[in-house]
Amino acid sequence: LCEDTRVTGKLCARYEIETQLKRYDAHASEKVHETILADLVAGKHIALVSDAGTPGVSDPGVLLVARARGAGARVDAIPGASALTAAFSISGITGNEFSFLGFAPHKKGRQTFFARVAETSAPVIFYESPHRIMKTLEALTATLPTAREVIVARELTKLHEEVVSGAPAEVQQYYEANGDKVRGEFVVMVTGA
Repeated sequence: LCEDTRVTGKLCARYEIETQLKRYDAHASEKVHETILADLVAGKHIALVSDAGTPGVSDPGVLLVARARGAGARVDAIPGASALTAAFSISGITGNEFSFLGFAPHKKGRQTFFARVAETSAPVIFYESPHRIMKTLEALTATLPTAREVIVARELTKLHEEVVSGAPAEVQQYYEANGDKVRGEFVVMVTGA
């Protein structure tokens, strides 16, 4: 099962893996879930592959994992890339405690979300899309004290990987001046209070 059969197809071809690929993403229907569960109950082995990151972490794969476990199927993890841990490991944030908040809300609840980030004393990590990163940086500039540092990791483990850090306004200004870099997947980290 994969987000995009073309992307996973390239991976399988590279390692000479011959198998049937089926699309599985956030829009999977109830019928798709029932078919997958029936295959698991029948003893079939199924791999869930994401295009980037770890399935089940801020990813629709969590729905399938929960249902598979509920049906008594064995679920194994094969460690792979995780934007969350990769970003934290190169952030320079000290300590071993942080709050992970998934994706920032699209519309409803954004103001409450950023107030929560500002009030949390431990470091906070969340994901953001290229379509909303500028609004997120504006919100962080407006709500965070200047003593808090913002670290933005973009396109981790890929060709255009980049980490930008500084006061909230500095990071916002960087991306305003470098609009060509407002693309890809973002991990936003805010240091603790």
